[in-house]
Amino acid sequence: MIKDICINIKSVQNSNDNKDVTELFTFGKLLKEKNKDGYRIYYEESDAMGFDGCNITLDVTDNSVTLTRSGNAVSNLILERGKKHHCHYGTPYGEFMIGVRTDEIKNSVTDDGGDLYLKYTIDINSGFLSENEMFINIKER
Repeated sequence: MIKDICINIKSVQNSNDNKDVTELFTFGKLLKEKNKDGYRIYYEESDAMGFDGCNITLDVTDNSVTLTRSGNAVSNLILERGKKHHCHYGTPYGEFMIGVRTDEIKNSVTDDGGDLYLKYTIDINSGFLSENEMFINIKER
């Protein structure tokens, strides 16, 4: 099953008493593969998020989300509830390794869309960088 979807993403980043909120509305695809848990969500990044020319794939289950960015900047982030992963993060300015500890995942995504909430902390060389929240709403197009 593949569906065309509308995606609304709100990202909140807290770092050293600074709060940065970014919102993106875009179109994408929702894929449910036979005999697999969860969903795959595809969309193209925009200049508003700083990654124009990149494609995003989110592999979503109840306990984990894997975010893969391809194109001008390549990243692979693993968000798994209650665990920390060291992940490759690419930007237009360079690449580095980050630590990602996921505190919370709330997933209500179904064949008809739904919501995904992620709360996680990012560090570089074990030094705190930011606490992050993502609110993703998916609706059938």
